[in-house]
Amino acid sequence: METLRLGQTNLVVSRVGFGGIPIQRISEEETICVVRRCLDLGITFFDTANAYSNSEERIGMALGKRRANVIIATKTYARDRTTAREHLDLSLRRLGTGYIDLWQFHDVSTAEAYEQLLGPGGAMQAAQKARKQGKVRHVGITSHSLDIALEAVPSGHFETVQFPFNFVTNEARINLIPLANKNDVGFIAMKPFAGGMLEDANLAIKYVLQYESVLPDPGIEQPSQIEEIVASANGSLELSSEEQKRIEQIRSQLGTRFCRRCGCCQPCPEGVRIRFLMNLESFWKRFPRERLIEGDFAAAAKSGNNCIQCGTCEERCPYHLPIREILQEKIELQEELSRQTD
Repeated sequence: METLRLGQTNLVVSRVGFGGIPIQRISEEETICVVRRCLDLGITFFDTANAYSNSEERIGMALGKRRANVIIATKTYARDRTTAREHLDLSLRRLGTGYIDLWQFHDVSTAEAYEQLLGPGGAMQAAQKARKQGKVRHVGITSHSLDIALEAVPSGHFETVQFPFNFVTNEARINLIPLANKNDVGFIAMKPFAGGMLEDANLAIKYVLQYESVLPDPGIEQPSQIEEIVASANGSLELSSEEQKRIEQIRSQLGTRFCRRCGCCQPCPEGVRIRFLMNLESFWKRFPRERLIEGDFAAAAKSGNNCIQCGTCEERCPYHLPIREILQEKIELQEELSRQTD
């Protein structure tokens, strides 16, 4: 497995990383099997989050004594110093480690969240103290907002940025990736398979690896998945004319109805959780079923019933998606999937 330098962190990581969302869906034994298969194939970058229920705990358990040979990246949704400190201590306990290689502020996608993070009493203060204590080695940010990412990269506050990047959601290629390279900020490609919507792993991974400084971290739950990805990464990365044609076909099929999760459509005046509903299939593909029929996930799905068809969301959408029409489809889908799960 080839390696790359992750920007100014100077961390040398495998050319492909491991995303920790899907292992919430499988057993502990299966998690150990898939993580150790990743290790055997040369994967050294493992990305998870405080919010991914048991993902941190399972990764820590599976890595065991091999922890010193890998880079662990995790995330916190906290925006204030106190909560961030609590999240960090919890992550350290779950992962069974004394330090986090890369601690990332999770989904900072609004100006308000960004300002709170960096302001007085913000979570960045917790990160700065944790670095002095040796609990955190490097600090990054993840976002679904291109504007926030473009502001964060040259700010000097973050050593990495994690942002959606695949051949359907590929806006980052124009300004964000070049800006990250210019500022020596490591670029981690979130959702290289578009949150499970791109089923041709070979095609998806080859596209992202055209960008030499980009680290994709696809979600993995089966050894066969990482075996296919590694085989593609170790082979020829040149896209054939047939593969390029296939990419264009898939873009055409998904592009006009594919949510980029930028959040421009929100907030809804009626409280509809638009971004969640627009990406419902992705959640069902990657998260445990029980999380999607109860608690916050279920509440988010049910919020779609509040829609009064005002069209405010469509006026805000930079991709001109037919949001009202898609929302109705998602509401019906959630009901059907919930019935099947029951």
